[in-house]
Amino acid sequence: MFEYFPDGPYTYNLGVVATLNSGGLIEEVDRACRPIKEAAAAGEDAGTPAFLRAWRTLTDQLVGQAEDAEKAGHTRTAGQLWFRASNYLAQAERMLSHANPDRVPTYRRMLELAQKAFDLHSPRVSRVAVPYEGTTLPAYFSQAPATDDGPAPVVVLVNGLDSTKEHMYASNHWEELAARGISCLMLDQPGTGEALRLQGLTARIDAEVWAGACIDWLETREDVDASRIGIVGWSLGGYYAPRAAAFEKRFALCVAWGANHDWGAVQRRRREREGERPVPHYWEHVLWVWGHSGDEEDLDAFLDFADDVRLDGVVEKISVPFLIAHGANDRQIPLAYAHRSYDQAVNSPKRELRVFTAEEGATEHIGLDHLSHVSTYIADWVADTFAELAAARG
Repeated sequence: MFEYFPDGPYTYNLGVVATLNSGGLIEEVDRACRPIKEAAAAGEDAGTPAFLRAWRTLTDQLVGQAEDAEKAGHTRTAGQLWFRASNYLAQAERMLSHANPDRVPTYRRMLELAQKAFDLHSPRVSRVAVPYEGTTLPAYFSQAPATDDGPAPVVVLVNGLDSTKEHMYASNHWEELAARGISCLMLDQPGTGEALRLQGLTARIDAEVWAGACIDWLETREDVDASRIGIVGWSLGGYYAPRAAAFEKRFALCVAWGANHDWGAVQRRRREREGERPVPHYWEHVLWVWGHSGDEEDLDAFLDFADDVRLDGVVEKISVPFLIAHGANDRQIPLAYAHRSYDQAVNSPKRELRVFTAEEGATEHIGLDHLSHVSTYIADWVADTFAELAAARG
């Protein structure tokens, strides 16, 4: 993996790689990161305020350029600038602690930037709300051009522990799906993104509940082929998506974009400082996501709870096509978990394990070091599988 900060923390280097592989420009990224190399060397928690300031400065520069381009009538240029600005701010916001007073204001600004990008860069992407237990789940819906001719299949794309629907948007996976005739619902499920930050909805083990709410909503849309709704989850979504597909039988396929087969065991390893952590202020973030109070001193009780966030006895219930995509050098989730998910998915009619190697890239966590390679592989697999399902249906 390209490591901009040779002496800096894994979390910062992963954020830079994710930014570059989600449409960021290397000159702009270097402009943001060069002033904070010394701060990064001080450690991930200590350097986070400097990280935010640097990326926010870059974001402000792009916003000014975008506003000037709009005033001049250069809407394409403005749209590209809004898109990159939202990407940069999303990566900065991801690093903040739950207690940081900048977190919610930064996230609200990120929502504004994303809407600007939709308006001028991605007009087929729109903000939607999925009814869920007396409230709604915030999401972005990418309506594939194929829907102009009738209902199209859909992928529900779900987050991991620390990503947001804005990261999904920046990844352009929705665009790869759209080019293959597939719409995409980019979801902030409970415990992630806007659902957590602005609505206080925390994560739950039984992912099939909120996933089923997504299907209920999608079935009401005339542009959706309700017989071909799939679910794809990256990082911790590699637990959520298989769990949802195992118990919510209306899903037609499932992809674990990173095989998070035993998340509870990963937490016990992290407590012993084994394996890398995705964000600074890690345990504070984890407790926030799952709605547990306390601090690191209360971890024993949380770890007992987290032991149930695993797929043993679950993937056996998956009865639809199932793809597991994993990096051979994933420093967060052991490769052995990908093999375990594959070995246990004995009732899937089409199961596949795809391990990305160092020789080809995409070998780090969810392939962030070569994101487009994994994204297109998954999009091709999804498109082929939906086509097979349609042919079988006649």
